[in-house]
Amino acid sequence: MHRKRAATKFIYSKKVAPYMFVLPFLISFAVFYVYCIFSMVGMSFQNVQTGAFVGLKNYKIVKNAVFIKSLKNSIFYTVVSCALMIPIPLILAALLNSREMRAKTTFRSILFIPALTSVVVAGVVFRLMFGELPGSFMNQFIEIFGAKPVVWLRNPATVWMALFFICLWRWTGVNMMYYLAGIQQIPGDLYESAEVDGASRMQQFFYVTLPLLKPTAIYVLTISIFGGMAMFSESYMLFNGNKSPNNVGTTLVGFLYRMGLEQNQLGIGSAVGVIFLIIVIGINLIQLTVNGTIGKKGKGV
Repeated sequence: MHRKRAATKFIYSKKVAPYMFVLPFLISFAVFYVYCIFSMVGMSFQNVQTGAFVGLKNYKIVKNAVFIKSLKNSIFYTVVSCALMIPIPLILAALLNSREMRAKTTFRSILFIPALTSVVVAGVVFRLMFGELPGSFMNQFIEIFGAKPVVWLRNPATVWMALFFICLWRWTGVNMMYYLAGIQQIPGDLYESAEVDGASRMQQFFYVTLPLLKPTAIYVLTISIFGGMAMFSESYMLFNGNKSPNNVGTTLVGFLYRMGLEQNQLGIGSAVGVIFLIIVIGINLIQLTVNGTIGKKGKGV
């Protein structure tokens, strides 16, 4: 009985209790993430079917033409999606935070609803929208302007347009909410002081809002880089499978899925996963260093 009371007192102590609350997350993180990463690294040096050690043989996949194209596709998608998903949600968040804006809750809900929609449902809807038949939504839309029907999902330019359209539709509301939360944490006294000093709304935005939103912007950029490099579901659903004409929509994760699961070459798939992890970590470390989050004492977020 005494031991039971001592154990209970120990668990509920101020020093131990916080760790007990995060323990379920730490266990699940260790099992489903850390272990999987180490397992992936190990398999990348093996022929998984036989269990034989093959050294760096699986990493020769970097010379594969489809791998190179999928890597270029992922980088291109990440760069353009970040160029869209950083400023547009910021502008929308600033507008929603404006005192003159009406029906803020309604617009906020409308913009956030796509994030709650299943990517499977969204992919099917967009595949129908960008269909090849003259009766598809996009072909009917351009017909208003006198244009002829377009085979949207066979031309590289229109394929990328469709993918970026899905990205904007699905993630604008999420990034907007991050920015809106950051803006609402900025003390109103700063805006009042700036207004007293004669600063216009635009000057307040550039000289008050933007500098104080740096931590939020860095976070949004970081998750946008990872989200862009990890894009797979949207392309998979848009093409009704992990295939696209001349691999125009194949991303690095799609290539990993093709090699590891579709072709049952788990060793090569694991090698692609390790390369993907190194690239994503490297890109984020570079951008975090450039913006001063790491590597500069006293200038972090």
